[in-house]
Amino acid sequence: MRSVPPSNLSLLGLIRHMAKVERIWFRQRVAAEAVESPYAGSSDYDADFNELDPARAEEDYARLVEEFTLADRAAATAYLDSTFSHRGQLHSLRVVYVHMVEEYAQHNGHADLLRECIDGRTGLE
Repeated sequence: MRSVPPSNLSLLGLIRHMAKVERIWFRQRVAAEAVESPYAGSSDYDADFNELDPARAEEDYARLVEEFTLADRAAATAYLDSTFSHRGQLHSLRVVYVHMVEEYAQHNGHADLLRECIDGRTGLE
């Protein structure tokens, strides 16, 4: 179920988005791995949110879990103050971790609201 129109947010979309974000920040940027976005075959920049197939939800979740492992591996040999350039600016692994905390906090809030729309539950019920 998607949230309030015209938003394209959904729980599956959030899972797919976070798999992409993990891959981009840790593997592409921190470790400089030559890997594409998981949705690179699409012409839609927001394919992670727009091209959903609920029948593939388990596969999408497995991809996210795999990206956690690969992100850990990508960052394992870097120091917190190791830097890389992105869009003309230097970023450190430390900044990436802070960004990822912000990213997860924001999207966990989205997931909370989506869940409330789906089943009416709020908070710690």
